[in-house]
Amino acid sequence: MTLQQNTDHIQTTHIGSLPRPHALLDLMKAKFTGQPFDEKKFEALLARSVNEVVRKQVDCGIEIVTDGEFSKPGFFTYIQERLEGFEARPGQKMKLFVREVAAFPDYYKEYFKTAMMGGAIVTLAPVVCVGPVKYRGERFVQRDLANVKNAAVATGVPDHHVFLPATAASGVGLNEYYKTDEEYFHALAVELGKEYRAIADAGILVQIDDPFLPDIFFEPDLDSAQMQRRAEIYVEATNTALKGIPPERVRFHTCYGINEGPRLYEAALADIIEYVLKINAGSYSFEAANPRHEHEYHLFERVKVPDGKVLCPGMITHASNIVEHPELIAERILRFANLVGRENVIAAADCGFSSQALYRTEVHETVVWEKFKALRQGADIATKKLWH
Repeated sequence: MTLQQNTDHIQTTHIGSLPRPHALLDLMKAKFTGQPFDEKKFEALLARSVNEVVRKQVDCGIEIVTDGEFSKPGFFTYIQERLEGFEARPGQKMKLFVREVAAFPDYYKEYFKTAMMGGAIVTLAPVVCVGPVKYRGERFVQRDLANVKNAAVATGVPDHHVFLPATAASGVGLNEYYKTDEEYFHALAVELGKEYRAIADAGILVQIDDPFLPDIFFEPDLDSAQMQRRAEIYVEATNTALKGIPPERVRFHTCYGINEGPRLYEAALADIIEYVLKINAGSYSFEAANPRHEHEYHLFERVKVPDGKVLCPGMITHASNIVEHPELIAERILRFANLVGRENVIAAADCGFSSQALYRTEVHETVVWEKFKALRQGADIATKKLWH
């Protein structure tokens, strides 16, 4: 058995981001918007908050835990904090989900204003590479590692059941400095790899977050060959960044970027699975619980998962406040287990529940914990059926 495989039961995990406490959000907002704030008070509150959120995960039955991404306000601010060579462009409109938004302009105008970006502690703005990329996040990643490992010790969680998320090169920003995409993504990979290795060297799992891979297959200005080449570049960059890290120490997560919406225009799992499985990871996480993608488990009737690799499909969704029934969760687990083996399925969530640091998350914090409890109950039901 490899490190991430099940031995005698279905393991449970999630994708990382969780609703932050409002007191922590207040200090984060001051920090990332240039207002006066007490650094020592922030660090102390962050450590306590991580300790509390890990305990909550354990109490709900989540086995493979993380820090809730409590130190990070979101993808773009996180990048600016940890990588040199980038600047934000607040006045430049972000191009998000172009075809989807064009099809439902009224819906998404309201959605972006109230749900996805409403209540964010910092304004979302495109990030552009304007100089040599250089990693400078050593202090921040060591702080995150210390917080989550201390919390794990306090709750009795072993290191191999702890993970920290880190962004993939594809999610970093636009390039205005390097001559080619290949050169840009290679430079990113080399520098991001320093964060990945720091996490793996600490003895815990590194999760690579790449919600941008599926976007390739719905970008209106790319033909089929260009889509395939761009996906290959993303894979090459991620594997370069992971060089030297044992795959069993790596989780790879991809999703579709939108939480609650029509989702009429987004990739199928069949479009991306060949690229996902090329990543040198021990497990692969993707959406499988929302109604646009739940049927895609049939894909594994013909797609073979490499030996020793694990699937972490979403069994609960981040796109609804409905708490899934444990019996339904068990059915979802069994569908995958019957196709790829009981040892190769970890019950997870579709995506994070607060990928941006928000005062109001789309799924209410109290509902998140009930979803996690249902996930554990469903995994227990599936375990009884799979291990008798």
